[in-house]
This record gives sequence, C-alpha cells and structure tokens, in this order.
Amino acid sequence: MKHLEEYRRALADPLAYARNLKQETGKAVIGYTCSYAPEEVIMAAGAHPLRLFGTKKQIHLSDSHLQSYCCSVVRGILEEGLSRRADVLDGVIFPHTCDSMQRLSDMWRMNIPFGFHLDVTLPVKLDTESAKEYMIDVLKKFRDDISRKLNVEISDDALQKAVSTTNAIRQSIRTIYDLRSQYPHLLPGDDLYNIVRASMIMDRDQLAGMLAETVAELRELAIGAGPASEKRVLLAGGMCNQPDVYALIERAGGEIVWDDFCTGARYFDGQIDAGADPMTGIAERLLKRVVCPAKHIDLDGRARHILQLAKDKKAAGVIFLLLKFCDPHAFDYPYLKEYLDEAGIPLMLVEIDDTLPASGQMQTRFEAFLEMLEKEKP
Repeated sequence: MKHLEEYRRALADPLAYARNLKQETGKAVIGYTCSYAPEEVIMAAGAHPLRLFGTKKQIHLSDSHLQSYCCSVVRGILEEGLSRRADVLDGVIFPHTCDSMQRLSDMWRMNIPFGFHLDVTLPVKLDTESAKEYMIDVLKKFRDDISRKLNVEISDDALQKAVSTTNAIRQSIRTIYDLRSQYPHLLPGDDLYNIVRASMIMDRDQLAGMLAETVAELRELAIGAGPASEKRVLLAGGMCNQPDVYALIERAGGEIVWDDFCTGARYFDGQIDAGADPMTGIAERLLKRVVCPAKHIDLDGRARHILQLAKDKKAAGVIFLLLKFCDPHAFDYPYLKEYLDEAGIPLMLVEIDDTLPASGQMQTRFEAFLEMLEKEKP
C-alpha cells in the first residue's frame, strides 16, 4: 500500500514533519492536547493543527515542574516545550480536560517563551441545553481569539471548507476501521495505529486524498478476504503511545477489531452537519460524540458504550490499556468491569507508561488471556 510509509514517517517525528510543512507552506503550526480541540477553526484560520502526544526523548526537565504522579503524556509535552524542541509551534491550545492537562496549561503559560497560549474551557457536563449554548459561545470566543493571535479573518466559507475536509478524513478512517473489523488481516494493527495518529499530524488537505486512496486499496484487498478468527479483541482506555502493543497481541493470536481511544475511534466519531451554521455544527459534534471520562453525560454511559461496542464488533474480550496515573480512566475501570462481567465478556487490565514491560512478559500475558477466550467460547 503506497501511503503507509508516509504515515509512518510523519508519526516518527511529528515536530520535524510540522517544521518541514511550515517551511514549504508558510502555515502557522498550532499544537493541541486533546481530541476535543476544534481543528476546523484552526484550519479555517490558515494554520495547521498538530496533536501533541508527549515525547520519545528522555524526560528530565519537566520533572522539576510537575509532580511525579503526572502521566507521561503531560510530562512529555512539557518536556518538548522546555527543551525548545517544540519551538516550531506558533501557539498551543488547551481544551478543558483532566486536572493534569489543566495544570499543564498553567505550566506551559508560565514557562514556555515561544508561541501564544489559549485555554478552550469547554463544558464538562454535556447533556443540557445550557451546555450547548455554552459550547457554542466558547467556540465563538476561540474563533475570535485565534483570529486575533494570527491576525487573520476567519470566514464562514473557510470554516465550511475545513468542515468538509475533516468530515472526509473522519469518514475515511471510519471506513478503514470498518473494513479491518470485518477482515483484521487486511492491515496490521501497528499500521492502523500509524494511520489514525498521522491523521492528527499531517496536512489535512493532502491527508484527505491519501486516506481516500488507502480506503480504495483496502476495499480491493477485501475482495475474497478470509473470515476473521474467533479471538477478536476490543481495546479500551485513554490513549496508547505504544504501537508494539498491537504487534504483541497479534503475535499472540489476537485480532484487534476496534478501539475506544481518544487517539483512535473517539477521534473520528461523528460528522459535522455541513448544512448548519459552522460553529453550531462543530459544537453539536463535540456534544454528541462518544464521551470522554473527563466529560459527563450520565453515570454509566461509558460502560454501556463499550459494552455495546464489544457486542457490535463481535469482540470475544476487551483489553483495557490504562495509562499510568490517568485518574479519569482509572475511575472508569471498576464499573466497566462490572458491566462486562455481567455480560460474560472477559476483560484484561494492562497498565502502560512511556515504556512497556519486557515484550516476552507482555506477550505471555496476552497469550494467556486469548487462550481463556478460546476456552470460554460456547
């Protein structure tokens, strides 16, 4: 498949990719820390949105600013700023998410000497009429703020064009996920990982065309493809910065048929109504998309969603990847386990950080879990 290497290269060094893009196009590069960031507004301002995942470098500068119990993503993002490796960024926006990310916003504002800083204080409770009004007001303020920071005018036409592009990207990624759910052997899991994360890094106009071609290639490969095995696995949790997890599960005999990551299925969930006022359309998608544990709609919506996802994708089991020190997802786990236990769906908890345990140890654990799935099938 011709674009896989391009996705890999972009993900291998996102800041280098952004630096080259900036030199070639002159676009401002705006970093963001959460999938609730309104990418369309950044794109309509003529800038390039870049998701910040942390760092692959050793973390040491940020340790003097953050508590040891902050997750590796927060520490890694601050490390990239303090080391000035991220000085390609013309600004960074911080949507209102977990406590650690909000404190990262403060640390960035006080300690990083380059680029502008903007908080986007989205509502936490999402199922009320006032939440919708508040969400629209916050997005309109963000539109005004970034217009002022970049000294540009953001037109409704530019917003509609950005909406059309992001809708196309999300639909292509969903189609890739759907095809892999039916035929997991079409594309290795680590390549799926590269595609979805590269979609938060690469130039969106170029990306939309590339993804459409990748979809066409996968549809060709799907003709005559064999059926999936019965060791179908759903991944759940916040985010996974470890592509090796996919390979380890697959080498153990499992087939990853979907996920519930904010750097995965939650990122492309939902389409923006192209016929609506663009700011209202963006707000409605953020309100209706699969909820994050840092947001609230009801007490058990997350568990019901993952249970239904496991049933829809015919997953034999769920592997919950818990990023170390991620409290919102840690609070998710007990009642998620209760729901899955009641439904008879096995659940495995794996704690991950910026490094994985020894690969042999991890693969042995995955093999044991997958063997249990075989024993429990009717």
